[in-house]
Amino acid sequence: MSSFHPPAVRHMAEHILNCLREHRSRSAVGLRCPPLFVGVQGPQGSGKAFLTSRLREQLGTSPYLLTVAVLSIDDIYLPHAGLTTLARAHPLNRLLQGRGQPGTHDLGLGIALLQKIRKINESVDGTAKVELPVFDKSLFGGEGDRLSHGKILRPPVDVFILEGWCVGFYPTSTSLIEERWNGDVSGSEDCFDMKSFVRMEDILAINDQLKAYVAWWEMLDAFIQWRLQQEHDMKARNGGRGMTDEQVKAFVDRYIPGYVFFADGVTNGLSERGKTPRWIGRGLEVVIGPERELIHTSKF
Repeated sequence: MSSFHPPAVRHMAEHILNCLREHRSRSAVGLRCPPLFVGVQGPQGSGKAFLTSRLREQLGTSPYLLTVAVLSIDDIYLPHAGLTTLARAHPLNRLLQGRGQPGTHDLGLGIALLQKIRKINESVDGTAKVELPVFDKSLFGGEGDRLSHGKILRPPVDVFILEGWCVGFYPTSTSLIEERWNGDVSGSEDCFDMKSFVRMEDILAINDQLKAYVAWWEMLDAFIQWRLQQEHDMKARNGGRGMTDEQVKAFVDRYIPGYVFFADGVTNGLSERGKTPRWIGRGLEVVIGPERELIHTSKF
């Protein structure tokens, strides 16, 4: 294994170790401590998969020797048949014409997985296991499909990371969506005219879908948010695997509204109910530059 860990990883490891100590201090004496659940959110092209793998490597080696499990929200997409059915049910909503947006994930599978992982350390003989799904984005011409067999996770698990572009995005109020829609949502730096791509009712539909994801977010104990210094540099290179150039552009365009309308949920929570995320006070923001160099970090 490589001994090199980017500076950003060292900051993230320190943050997780601090949160893990606090997490374990709250565990009842005599009971096996459940894994620390960490949400990781960042735009496509920010290097989430690379840095998360480095983070797992660093925490898994001496002197920490922690077992870190990672699940991408991308692996919880609906299978291809489900994505196709969803697209047909919403023929005018471009945001739902393929994987990516809230609403394209298997919500029942997601909450069942998180609940099982939360309890995985309770196994007395250590024989408990959880099968983590795997979604292959290259199948069906880049539309993707879930594989029939996943990866087996076994106890003990010290840290569980749920990572993805929309992890922590909360639904918001209709009035705030209308306010932002009537403001500047042109995305001019990307030469992207949002209003020619989607309708406001499409955004409201995604907002409704996000309400079911709150049950996922409420299980997260801590949070790490990656930000690009220039947000308009966001690309979906990895997420577009198996797609043509035209398909990749449409794929990227589907993501931009999510950042405009819902990304501040990571730090603001559910605005219409005044509900803040449970990870507030245990959040770390990491800002990286165009060469993935560390710019600065801050807590939230």
